[in-house]
Amino acid sequence: MDADMTAVKTGTSTIGICFDGGVVVGADHRATMGHFVANKSVQKLFKIADNLALTTAGLVGHAQSLSRTLAAEMSLFELTRGQQMSVKGAATMTANILVGRPHWVQLLIAGYDSTGGSVYSIDSAGGSIPDEYCATGSGSPYMYGVLEDQFKPGMTEKEALKVAAKSLLASAQRDAASGNGMDLAVITEKGYRPLDDVELEALLKQC
Repeated sequence: MDADMTAVKTGTSTIGICFDGGVVVGADHRATMGHFVANKSVQKLFKIADNLALTTAGLVGHAQSLSRTLAAEMSLFELTRGQQMSVKGAATMTANILVGRPHWVQLLIAGYDSTGGSVYSIDSAGGSIPDEYCATGSGSPYMYGVLEDQFKPGMTEKEALKVAAKSLLASAQRDAASGNGMDLAVITEKGYRPLDDVELEALLKQC
């Protein structure tokens, strides 16, 4: 992801993994402009509702605008309907926004609803694809190497967190546009819970 709001070139690593009872979602911190590391603490993981998260790879301006728009739309939906939007509904809404006005982004919508944990990959033209796990950004090939080897259906929360952390570590080691730490969060029926620094440090020691 680019640190300059007007620049075009980006690089990122984000991930979403379903487990038995929820979903793990995460992203790295590095922002690049070409071969230059422009920022080491960029936010690429956004809570957009108590049951939903957005990860962004692409232009900072587009990503921040979308995160604000989606958070507002989720709040409006809950206010008028008296219930949370489903993950599929949020992914469809996001895709429709991108169809109407393409953005230079690649997104993940991840969350929990009555069907369980879900992850949707959404491209810049509005394509929306559900999967049990997904990785985006320039570091995704390295993350998929870990995911294809270690993901299994019905994983526990602990197992999914470990696989997500390992995947982001792999991208940081091999992709020059990814790294400088990570954010991880868990979404279950209890809501959105980000890992704090102590939890993250303990998790990384296991990887």
